[in-house]
Amino acid sequence: MRRRDFIKVLGGATAAWPRSVQAQQQPTPVVGFLGIASAGTQPYLTAFRQGLGETGFVEGQNVAIEYRWAEDQYNRLPDLAADLIRHHVNVIVTLFTTRAAEAAKATTTTIPIVFSVGDDPVKHGLVSSLSRPGGNATGINFFSAEVTAKRLGLLRELLPKAARIGVLINQANVENAERTVKDVTAAADPLGLQIEVLKASSGNEIDAAFTALVSHRADGLLVGPDAFFVSRRVQIAILAARHVVPAIYTIGDYAEAGGLISHGTDVEDSVRQQGVYVGRILKGTKPTDLPVTQSTKFKLVINLSTAKALGLEISPTLLSRADEVIE
Repeated sequence: MRRRDFIKVLGGATAAWPRSVQAQQQPTPVVGFLGIASAGTQPYLTAFRQGLGETGFVEGQNVAIEYRWAEDQYNRLPDLAADLIRHHVNVIVTLFTTRAAEAAKATTTTIPIVFSVGDDPVKHGLVSSLSRPGGNATGINFFSAEVTAKRLGLLRELLPKAARIGVLINQANVENAERTVKDVTAAADPLGLQIEVLKASSGNEIDAAFTALVSHRADGLLVGPDAFFVSRRVQIAILAARHVVPAIYTIGDYAEAGGLISHGTDVEDSVRQQGVYVGRILKGTKPTDLPVTQSTKFKLVINLSTAKALGLEISPTLLSRADEVIE
């Protein structure tokens, strides 16, 4: 057989291969997942996978996910982001914290990044604007700071005679902690409340913060928005119950862990949307063509059993406003 005839036969055979066989030869895309906490304390992986599934991607079938967890140590984020780059991921997902998004952004200007943050992503240089992100990043803004005043108002509604409120912040997350104190102070002044700042960046420091809270006779506690505190939600809820401290939290997972009340963004829906964005990027959409989505769904969750244990009576008006009541 002459060479030209052989090439024709080979080319015809390749064209005749089933599409499924050709598809199998395409490399499986890899998603790099960068989280501040740990897999065991992260309640939203199911929501993220659901969003991926809505775009046709199933982990272990046609997409792989490389997980990197900082184990509550913010200083590890840059190294973990660099490690994902070395694994040639197709897109990087950062969860809940601006620090993780900044670490990823500082590591690469080409690999797409899909973040979820509670602060203004424009202010932090993650995107050029919300509608036209520009560059290689986009994601979800879930308004953690904007609802601080609402949380403090709800706590005052529960404790009308309260005069002194503790605010738990993670000093290791400096900018977030400073913003929380500023927001709470501004919201407390019109309510006539005194604020006591409590700092914790480890389990032992959370224990110490509650000891100080009780010794200073604070009437209640507002837990600041921080991924580290979410990972320690069971410990915090147990301490609040043990010391009989009414506390308000950022997301419903605290109330499900035994916390009294939470108000904030429906984070599960936000993380699902992250999964959708990742799937669209894997299919070829550029991050610059995906506007930053701002959360519009908020949830008020009340744990009625915890209220009774604390000796608090929840008004029918407040109960009627709750999206979920845990009996």
